[in-house]
Amino acid sequence: MAGRPNRRRKAAPKPRVTLPKVNWTRVVGVLAAGCVTVAVYVCTVWLMDRPITAVSVQGPFEHVSAMQLEEALADHLHHGFLSTDLGKIQRAATNLPWVATASVQRRWPGTLVVHVTEQQPAACWGDVGLLNDSGELFVKDQDRLPAELPRLNGPDGAERRVAAMYFKIETQLEQRGFAALSLDLDARGAWTFRLNNGVVVRLGAEAVEQRLARFFRALDTGVAVDSEQVAYVDMRYTHGFAIGWRARPAQAVSGEAAPPNV
Repeated sequence: MAGRPNRRRKAAPKPRVTLPKVNWTRVVGVLAAGCVTVAVYVCTVWLMDRPITAVSVQGPFEHVSAMQLEEALADHLHHGFLSTDLGKIQRAATNLPWVATASVQRRWPGTLVVHVTEQQPAACWGDVGLLNDSGELFVKDQDRLPAELPRLNGPDGAERRVAAMYFKIETQLEQRGFAALSLDLDARGAWTFRLNNGVVVRLGAEAVEQRLARFFRALDTGVAVDSEQVAYVDMRYTHGFAIGWRARPAQAVSGEAAPPNV
């Protein structure tokens, strides 16, 4: 009996493993970005903890010294160079009486630069206070007040209101060759100001704007308030005013018999 032919099975081909293609450019870019991020983070942490090595105080100092500023800022300089709150330092500087504005900047590697401008007094308030040109009472207990500044007086809290009225009056007077040395607002709301020639102008508490306009019209028509004999001008009339003389009784220009109460 003939034997069967020996048929050997062919081995199945082994599966080929195909590795994915790698975009090495992208991989390198991601790794580089990661390294940069880590480096920035490490540097930031280092800078946050890095101490402030110096404080540079700048500005035209007349009433405030660099030492005063450094003492005022000392409690805010214990943090790191980047973690220090510049806003707190700015507020600490502007809290000093004579400081008007302050700016704070960081300067590498560990210096804070503080630049300040001083307040410019525009008027005296009462016997010991000073106002700036915004009517802000920035000094409450000045020992010596500048003699050349006008004297303003009024109830507590009325500083801005009185200052605004003074600047309004002063602007009109300057155009006419006069100046106001003082302005007072009493507790009843009555206004009085004194000219640089010593003449006192009484406006009272009612219809103040109209009375003030009437006073300036009188100046423009030649009323001699610069006379050495004039003591005061009383505008507390409905349609006119009265002039008080130094050497003789008050003469009513308006024709009214007696000044009103306000």
